[in-house]
Amino acid sequence: MKANFLTDTATMCVFDIASLKHRLEDDADWWSIPDAELEEVNQGNVAFLNLGSDGKYSFIVVEEVQHPQVEMTLRVPSGRLFVGAAEEVTADGLEPESVRGGMFVDVQPGEYTLRASRDGTEISLSLHLAHSSKRNEFDSLIRI
Repeated sequence: MKANFLTDTATMCVFDIASLKHRLEDDADWWSIPDAELEEVNQGNVAFLNLGSDGKYSFIVVEEVQHPQVEMTLRVPSGRLFVGAAEEVTADGLEPESVRGGMFVDVQPGEYTLRASRDGTEISLSLHLAHSSKRNEFDSLIRI
């Protein structure tokens, strides 16, 4: 699976739409507050991947990312993931619609290990069901 997206916040996100329902009525920029972003990332509710600059990016979901720059646990309770621009993260009464590109990916519900790497404007992602529950312990924003 491959798709493109545009971001004006230099950030990509991956999340199950059910994992962020509690953020539905928050301000649109709740995730731009580092403590709020880290809280959700460490709980495994969302992966925010800071890209360093705005623009057009592509991503591909592959069987295995060979040399991951990031590895984290991601909760997937409904099995419906959104992958795309962080501007579409659940907030302000809205949920993602892929208006900036990106796509929805359907997987078996469960807890996953997400691996990501980047080469220029292309991001590679892989998802594998986790064998044990592990909390993320990031102390700073994730940048790839």
